Amino acid sequence: MVQKNGFLARHIPKNKWVQMAGLLVIDIVIICLSAFLGLIVRFDLSWAAVPPEYKAVVIRYLPTYITGTLAVFLFRKMYDIIWSAAGVREALNIVATCGIAALLQTGGMMILQFRVPRSYYLISFVTLCGMALAVRLSYRIWLSLFSQGRRGRNGKRIMIVGAGTSGSVILKEIHTSAYVNDTVVCFVDDDKNKIGKILNGVPIEGNRNDIPKLAEKYRVDEIYIAMPAAPAQSRKEIIEICRKTDCAVKILPGIYQLLNDEVSVSKLREVQIEDLLGREPIRVNLDEIIGYVSGKTILVTGGGGSIGSELCRQIAGHSPKRLIIFDVYENNAYDIQQELKKSHPELDLVVLIGSVRNTHRMESVFSTYRPDIVYHAAAHKHVPLMEDSPCEAIKNNVFGTYKTAKAADKYGAKRFVLISTDKAVNPTNIMGASKRLCEMVIQMMDARSETDFVAVRFGNVLGSNGSVIPLFKKQIEAGGPVTVTHPDIIRYFMTIPEAVSLVLQAGAYAKGGEIFVLDMGKPVKILDLAENLIRLSGYEPYTDIPIEFTGLRPGEKLYEELLMGEEGLQDTPNQLIHIGKPIEFDMEWLRERLDELYEVANHDENGKIRDMVKELVPTYRPQT
Repeated sequence: MVQKNGFLARHIPKNKWVQMAGLLVIDIVIICLSAFLGLIVRFDLSWAAVPPEYKAVVIRYLPTYITGTLAVFLFRKMYDIIWSAAGVREALNIVATCGIAALLQTGGMMILQFRVPRSYYLISFVTLCGMALAVRLSYRIWLSLFSQGRRGRNGKRIMIVGAGTSGSVILKEIHTSAYVNDTVVCFVDDDKNKIGKILNGVPIEGNRNDIPKLAEKYRVDEIYIAMPAAPAQSRKEIIEICRKTDCAVKILPGIYQLLNDEVSVSKLREVQIEDLLGREPIRVNLDEIIGYVSGKTILVTGGGGSIGSELCRQIAGHSPKRLIIFDVYENNAYDIQQELKKSHPELDLVVLIGSVRNTHRMESVFSTYRPDIVYHAAAHKHVPLMEDSPCEAIKNNVFGTYKTAKAADKYGAKRFVLISTDKAVNPTNIMGASKRLCEMVIQMMDARSETDFVAVRFGNVLGSNGSVIPLFKKQIEAGGPVTVTHPDIIRYFMTIPEAVSLVLQAGAYAKGGEIFVLDMGKPVKILDLAENLIRLSGYEPYTDIPIEFTGLRPGEKLYEELLMGEEGLQDTPNQLIHIGKPIEFDMEWLRERLDELYEVANHDENGKIRDMVKELVPTYRPQT
C-alpha cells in the first residue's frame, strides 16, 4: 500500500493498474491450467486416470509454481509490453519467459523430491506457453480486425509506394495504432517479383507507372512514398508521377530513418521543393570543419541573413571559442541571437550591430575581439534593386569587403572567407560586377597579407530571403498569378544548409588566394520550380493558379555560370568543391583605382559608376 501511494501511484495510470490486475488474474488461471494439464494430457486426457500421489504433489506445489511463475513474468516485464503492437520479438519473449518458469518449476520439484512423470514438465511448459501466447496476442488480433472495419468506414484511403521494410513498418503502425484512422488499400513497387503478391493482407498491385490508374481504381486519398534507400532521382520521378493524381503525397525522408530504426507514420512529411532537385543531399567531412573552427574566435558579417544565420548555426555546433554575429539589421540579428541562446546555451555569443561600410566600427570590432576566422556574408544581393542603386552596391559590396578585409589584415585574422556568387562570372548586372570586384579585392589582399584570403562562389539557394521560392509561395497563397520572368530561364540551386556546409569545408582547404567553386549539380528551370511548387500546394498549374511571364529584369541572364573561360579547375578532397585558377590582373593598378571608385560611389554618380566598373571588370557587359 505504501508503494502504491508512492512512486507507482504517481507514475502508473489507473487504467494500467486495472489492465495489470486483469492480466495477473488470467495468468494465475493459465498457470493452474498448465499444471493440471501436464497430468491430464499425460494420462490420456482423463483426470480419473491420474494416480492420487501425482495429484497430491501438483496441488501441494501449485502455490509455489504460481508465485515463481508470476515473479518470472514480472522480472521479464511481461506486464509492461504494449500487446496491441506485439510482433515476433514479443512472441519470442513469451516463449523464453515460459521456458525460464518451466526450468524453475522442474528445479523446485526436484529439490523438494516431488515425483511426477518426466513428460509432465514438457507438457506443462507447452500448455503454459501456448495459453500465454494466445491470451496476449489475441488482443492484437481482435484490435486489428476491429480497427480494420472501423477504418474502412471512416479513415483515409492510403497507397504506399515501396513494399519493402519501411512500407511494411508503416502498414503495421497503421493497422495497430489507436490514433491512425486510415486504411492502406494497395502497395506499389518496381520489383517485378513482388507485384501480384500480398503483404499483410494488402495487395501489391503494380509499379510506379501504374500509380495514376490505381489511385483512381482504389479511390486513394493519400500516397505515402516509403523508399528511404532509393536514389534521389528515382524519388523525384515517383513524386512527379504522383503529382498527376489528385492525392496528397507524403514521403519518408531518407535512408538514415531506416538505419536509425525511426520508420513510422510520424516521420512522413509533406513533399518539399528540395525533393524535386533529383539528387542526394550534400554531405561534408565534419572532422575537417571541426578541426579549424573548434576553439577559434569566429566573426560572421551579415550574420542575420539567410546564409549568414545558417553559417552561425553550423559554426555554433562545432565548438568555437567565441562566435561574433555582426549585422546592420537589428531584427535579423536578434532572431538568430535568440535561436542560438536556446539551442546552444553554452556558446560564448556576441551580437553586434553595425555596417561593414563604417571603417571605425570595423576597426573597433577587430581590435576588441581579434577574430581568428572571418566569414564575410554581408552584401547587397538583389539584382534589380542594385541596377537602380548601383552606387549602393559598390559602397556596400566592394568597400564593405575592402574595409573588413583591411581590418582582418591589420589585426591578424588567420583566415578570411568571402561569400561570392555565380553572378560574378561574366556579369551582366552591377551586383554581379560588384561581387567580381570583391573577389579581385580578396586576391589583392592575399598577395600582401599573412591572412589567408579566399572566396567561395555558388549559385542560388532554395528558400533564402528574396529568392524565388518564398516569392512563389506568397503568390500561390494569394491565389496567383505566379510570375516567371522567362519560360527558358535556368538557375543552379542548393539548399541553404548544403551551401553553408560546403563553405565551411572550403574554408578548411584555404591556403590563400583561391576562388572555390561549389558543384551545384544540374541547373533547374525556374518554370519547372513554379509548376512543381503549385502542385505541392495542392493546385493545378494554369488551371487553379495561373503563371505569367513578365520578361527578364534589368541585368538578368537566362542562365548563370560558375567559371569564367580563363579559369581552370582544380580538384579538392571533396569532389563537390573545386578551385578556379585566379585570373591575373595588375593589383597595384586596382588598388589605386579603388580610391577613385570610392569617390565616385560616395558622390552617387550613377552614370559614371558603371563606366568605372566596366573598366575595372573587363568581363562586365551591362545589358541595354
